[in-house]
Amino acid sequence: MKLAIVYTSITGNTKELASILGGLIKGYDIDAQLFTIEEFPLWQLSQFDAVVVGTYTWGNGEIPEEMLPLFRAFENQDTQSIVTGVFGTGDQFYPQYCGAIDKFRDMLYVQSELAVTLKVELTPQLQDLKRCQKFAELLLQRLQQTVYV
Repeated sequence: MKLAIVYTSITGNTKELASILGGLIKGYDIDAQLFTIEEFPLWQLSQFDAVVVGTYTWGNGEIPEEMLPLFRAFENQDTQSIVTGVFGTGDQFYPQYCGAIDKFRDMLYVQSELAVTLKVELTPQLQDLKRCQKFAELLLQRLQQTVYV
């Protein structure tokens, strides 16, 4: 099974979260690859069994500009059988806390097999590790169900 973790990060918080999730997922003997959005081959999106999207939120709950091509790729390609998850970091100070995650979640629910979402306040802390583990477990459970159906 091929899994891609595709992320963008300005402060390093989402990058750190992507690394944590990548390590947990690789612990399950999955061919997991970590990509920045700039490295990810959008034209190969449908060749992955699972895609996990990691993003920060820009402005008033907006998807960062660099993530819009991935968002559109899910809307325009045949991605119904891809198991997905979305995660990110944000600051609850803003009215649209992790709004980009919500927008990806809503679109992925329609365009893919959305398994799980995760929002982390600012930088990942020790108490977030259990939530990260649960994210990985739920994602991989859905992936197993999809592959064997």
